[in-house]
Amino acid sequence: MLLESVLVRPRALLADDHSALIEAETALLLRHFDVIGAINDGAMLVSQALQLNPDVIVVDITMPVLDGIHAIRQLRESGCKAKIVFLTIHSEQEFVQACLAEGALGYVLKSHMKAHLVPAIEAALAGQRYVSMSAAREANSAASAGLQE
Repeated sequence: MLLESVLVRPRALLADDHSALIEAETALLLRHFDVIGAINDGAMLVSQALQLNPDVIVVDITMPVLDGIHAIRQLRESGCKAKIVFLTIHSEQEFVQACLAEGALGYVLKSHMKAHLVPAIEAALAGQRYVSMSAAREANSAASAGLQE
């Protein structure tokens, strides 16, 4: 009898209020992950994440009803163990720090999604932090500019 090994792909839940971005994210991620849902507001993210129990959540910061940072805080307080990767337009250092402080392992700018999102998710699933160099560089540039004023 031949035993087939079944590869279990990580389950990803996506949260962003822009449907075009969700479609692009889904197309990018389907080769590597099972996309189990797409949510467009933070309150629904909390509800669905607790129900679906994903391995990883890819979340935007700016969303209606409840922003991504507060949604992740609620999930952590509820015992959610999913790895968190933020995909956002916000490159400011305070956003990067706030997301990491809430337990996110990944932080990727939307403008660099194609190059950095899959590696960020893979790193997060391995328990490693991944902040795309573009986000880190822009956050550091903003901090340096602030010091010169």
